[in-house]
Amino acid sequence: MANDLWRGKWALVTGASSGIGAALAEELAAGGAHLVLTARRARRLAKLRGKLRAAHGVRIEVLPADLAQPNAPAEIAAFTQERGIAIDLLVNNAGIGSYGEFRASDRERELAIVQVNCSAMVHLTRLYLPGMVERRSGAILIVSSTAAYQGVPYMATYAASKGFGLLFAEALAREVEHHGVRVCALCPGPTASEFMKAAGVPDDLSAGLEPADRVAREGLRALAAGEHTVVSGFTNWLGVEVQRMVPRRLVTSAAEMLLRPPRRRKSLETGK
Repeated sequence: MANDLWRGKWALVTGASSGIGAALAEELAAGGAHLVLTARRARRLAKLRGKLRAAHGVRIEVLPADLAQPNAPAEIAAFTQERGIAIDLLVNNAGIGSYGEFRASDRERELAIVQVNCSAMVHLTRLYLPGMVERRSGAILIVSSTAAYQGVPYMATYAASKGFGLLFAEALAREVEHHGVRVCALCPGPTASEFMKAAGVPDDLSAGLEPADRVAREGLRALAAGEHTVVSGFTNWLGVEVQRMVPRRLVTSAAEMLLRPPRRRKSLETGK
C-alpha cells in the first residue's frame, strides 16, 4: 500500500485535527509512519494522538500552532529539531477559506487565507526541503483543490490561493525530482470536513461531498507513484478536464451562478 512507503519514518501533517488532515494522519499511522501533528486545536490533537497510538503503536508528537501567525512555521521547525526528528514527509494540508462577496468580506480573514494557504506553506517547505535534498530522500504533499483550476466567484481569495499551491507544487516537483524528492499537489473537490462550515458556505451548496479518507488515500497513492498532481474522484477529474476545453470566462460565469449567495440571487431576481 502507498502509506507503507513511510513506515518507520517521520511525517509532519499540518491542519491535522480534522477533515483531510486527520484522515491523512490515520492513513500514515496505519502504514507505520511516526507523526508530528499540528493544528490550532490542542484538545483535538491530543484526542487524535491517543486514538492513533492505541490503534497503530506509532510515535506521535503534537504541537498546537496557528499558521495564520507568521512565526508559526519556524516554531514548528524548532520543535522537530529540538527532538532530533528528521521529517521525511511534509504534508502541507492546513487551509482556510471564506464565502461571500469580496467587497463585503472581512479584510483580516482574506489576508489570513493568503498567510495560511500560501505563505506558511512556502515557509514550511523552505525549512524542510533542504534536509530532504541533502538526504536524497523525502516527499512533500501539498493539499490544493479543484478550485485551483479556475477563478471562483464568492471564494476568490481561496481559489487563487489554491492555484498558487498547485503551480508551486508542479514547479517544485520538477525541480527536485532528480534529488530523490517527490512533490505532489492533491486536488480534491468538496470534501466531508469542517471546511465548508468554517468558510461560511451555505448548506445547500455542500451536497455530494467526497469522504476525507478516500481523498487521503488517493493523495498518498499519487505521491508514492511520483505523480506531480492528482485530482481526487472521477467526477472531479472529469470536471477539470471538461473545463480545459471551455472558455475561461464561461467557466467562471457558471461558477458565479452556482455559488451566488441567496441575497444576491434575490436582488437580481427583483432588480433591487
